[in-house]
Amino acid sequence: MKILNRYLLGVFLTFTSITAYAQEGEGSAFSALVEGISKSVDTFFNDYLGWFAGLIFTSVPVGEAQFPLIVGWLFVAAAIFTLYFGFVQFKRIGLSLDIVSGKYSDPNSKEDGEVSHFQALTTALSGTVGLGNIAGVGVAMAIGGPGATFWMIICGLLGMASKFFECTLGVKYRTVLPSGAISGGPMYYLRDAMAERGFGGLGKVLAVGFALMCILGSFGGGNMFQANQAHAMLTYAFGVPSEFGIITGVVLAALVFSVIVGGMPSIASVTEKVVPWMAALYVGMSIIVIVVNFGQIGTAFGAIFNGAFTGAGVAGGIIGALIQGLKRATFSNEAGIGSAAIAHSAVKTKEPVTEGLVALLEPFIDTVVICTMTALVITIAGLNLAPFPGEGLTGVQLTAASFESSVGFFKYFLAIAVIMFAFSTMISWSYYGLKAWTFLFGEGKGPEMIFKLIFCVFVVVGATIKFGAVIDFSDAAIFAMSIFNIIGLYFLMPVIKEELASFVARVKSGEIKKYK
Repeated sequence: MKILNRYLLGVFLTFTSITAYAQEGEGSAFSALVEGISKSVDTFFNDYLGWFAGLIFTSVPVGEAQFPLIVGWLFVAAAIFTLYFGFVQFKRIGLSLDIVSGKYSDPNSKEDGEVSHFQALTTALSGTVGLGNIAGVGVAMAIGGPGATFWMIICGLLGMASKFFECTLGVKYRTVLPSGAISGGPMYYLRDAMAERGFGGLGKVLAVGFALMCILGSFGGGNMFQANQAHAMLTYAFGVPSEFGIITGVVLAALVFSVIVGGMPSIASVTEKVVPWMAALYVGMSIIVIVVNFGQIGTAFGAIFNGAFTGAGVAGGIIGALIQGLKRATFSNEAGIGSAAIAHSAVKTKEPVTEGLVALLEPFIDTVVICTMTALVITIAGLNLAPFPGEGLTGVQLTAASFESSVGFFKYFLAIAVIMFAFSTMISWSYYGLKAWTFLFGEGKGPEMIFKLIFCVFVVVGATIKFGAVIDFSDAAIFAMSIFNIIGLYFLMPVIKEELASFVARVKSGEIKKYK
């Protein structure tokens, strides 16, 4: 609770410090310096590393639209895993809810692990529930229309199987350190599980490739972009000059460091409090907008369903709606990316399948619930359909304008939600990046502290600098993680199918019993 109070105090100090700094009229020279550095860094990434983003996000024409192959890679894998594991996300949803509520947790057990099932779930959710649910859905709706929502939901439901698979593997092949801390995730199961099946060489290559991409992704999309958008929302909601991002960055970096210095237990203790509150705030605002516009709910759902199969009035027609829905779902819930398996590996359990069943709830909460709420608010407002007074809005601006059209002062609450989303995403991705870092450079306080300090420096950089190519590169690194991860998953499907069958049989026989 003390950490959460420091966080809330930090949000207040961020705003008041920036306001005071702005009122002094200072910073013009600094602003010019920052802009110069920003352009130089962005030019470097564009000129020398732009090819990497272009490669990862290679698209092919489908009708009048462009389809990113990486989206197909994730979607096809999710569909295959859904079929292979017998629609586990639907058949075992009741068991999943029982596990996360603690009904199968032995209060007297001394199992390996650092966090509870609920804490692991909220930590992983804090890494996925974020700006993508606000800005990303706005982009999808602006381009693909209401119909994109339908395909977003379908992709989210299938992605639940991917989360189940990779998070079960994460626990099964995790490493328990002498201190009792846990290291796990795709790096470990790609190396160790692949070796068990006779593909040790390939497994090592996949593990190292994944770890490198995870580190790069943690610095960019999991860090700099979040800090950048948090400051952008302060500018949008409170009129704070954009050039004063350094203050936002310093305060956020101090808050992030105060949490991550304590490791996974500290991160989990914050996320288990912040995530439910931030989700409740955002979903609560969405429900109010929907209730205020109760008479339009039927029309909104009709537009979503019809748009999914007609795509009328949107870019690329039905194909455009399909592509935008799939893109938003895969980009938002990260199913198949492998990141969540790192957080879930730290759970207290001796049954790997229990955490896989808990993890499958993530895409449902992230995509089916929260992204759909955003889509309904935008559809009810109608600002994504031309002609309208705000034509040309997209991303977070479209989402914010849609909330404001129903309840004007909601823009302030939306700004608070965005800052909470950004902060929680940063602390989760710091853990992902840290575990990838120690996998490559060794465990110990020294390597860990080096990474944490570098990560916090990038928080300040992210809030200060405006860039495009840097974020494109980082996003590409995050989705490159899925290439290494899913190749390994295809090899390891039989391992978890056997694990799941054994677990379900023992639950039915009563060998694994409930404690509540």
